[in-house]
Amino acid sequence: MALRDFWAKMRGKEAPAEAPHPAPEAGPAPAPPPAPEPESRPGFLARLKAGLARSTARLTDSLAAVFTRRKLDDAALEELEETLIAADLGVAAAQRIVASFRKTRFGKEVTEEEIRAALAEEIAAILAPVARPLVIEPAHAPHVVLVVGVNGTGKTTTIAKLAEQYRAEGLTAWMVAGDTFRAAAVEQLQVWGGRTGARVIAPEKPGADAAALAFDALKQAREARADVLLVDTAGRLHNKSALMEELRKVVRVLRRQDAALPHSVLLVLDATTGQNAVSQVRVFKEMVEVTGLVVTKLDGSAKGGVVVALAQEFGLPVHAVGVGEKAADLRPFDAREFARSLVGLD
Repeated sequence: MALRDFWAKMRGKEAPAEAPHPAPEAGPAPAPPPAPEPESRPGFLARLKAGLARSTARLTDSLAAVFTRRKLDDAALEELEETLIAADLGVAAAQRIVASFRKTRFGKEVTEEEIRAALAEEIAAILAPVARPLVIEPAHAPHVVLVVGVNGTGKTTTIAKLAEQYRAEGLTAWMVAGDTFRAAAVEQLQVWGGRTGARVIAPEKPGADAAALAFDALKQAREARADVLLVDTAGRLHNKSALMEELRKVVRVLRRQDAALPHSVLLVLDATTGQNAVSQVRVFKEMVEVTGLVVTKLDGSAKGGVVVALAQEFGLPVHAVGVGEKAADLRPFDAREFARSLVGLD
């Protein structure tokens, strides 16, 4: 199934024919988008499994050391809990899983394979309630998505990937280069805009007022009847108070046009940071009303289990996960396939 058809199916509508890609803008760029992927490239599930290989090895190697056909007694359950915590699933999720095993399998002789299958079921049960795609509401016109996160998490690239995917669905997606102090982020969005045909609203000079830029972009997007407005933001968390004020100002200024704005606040997290991602959710929830998560860089992480910790602790929708640099590497989050991939099952 083509990527645009998958996303369209998730939203209950047919995917329109894909428009041709315009030529990219001239000029140097700090991180140019990769070339279109060949048809022979492995499917997303295969890439997810490959991306989670380090996380899987970290978890299953420990399971193999614990379970070599032995009874699931108190000592084994304690070792299992420690293994899950060490694999970044978090204390709360580990305790929940162990409590379920104690109730249903205590005292039974088990193998590593049986534990992995049962573990996948328990992880999927934790993840299922949060596996929800980001739905773009046509009635909003445009649906405004404020994208937040620490610099370096893949925030700007995620915006570009979403814009390309929406364009493939036949939606008009605009991008706002709201990280006005980081020239690389502005240039990166402009390159992606040239490649995908998405309009990019950029500041005239570095350090421009991000809130004013978002306000002007919204007015223009409404006049042009754009479907989606993706607003990039700064992520300089080392100066928390200044960042908090800047993000809150963007929200306040947008709400001068519509009290319901932004329609979505998307927090982008880097899986390689492990439990630090949990701390980032807490911090950004203080700043703005986060409505959903995107977890990136699972392909380079041994800490993919943190997605389970995030689901257990916050219950926020996990809209998508990323396993690479191409637009097709960002896909709606599927609880069952993620859980089975994490424990190394087909």
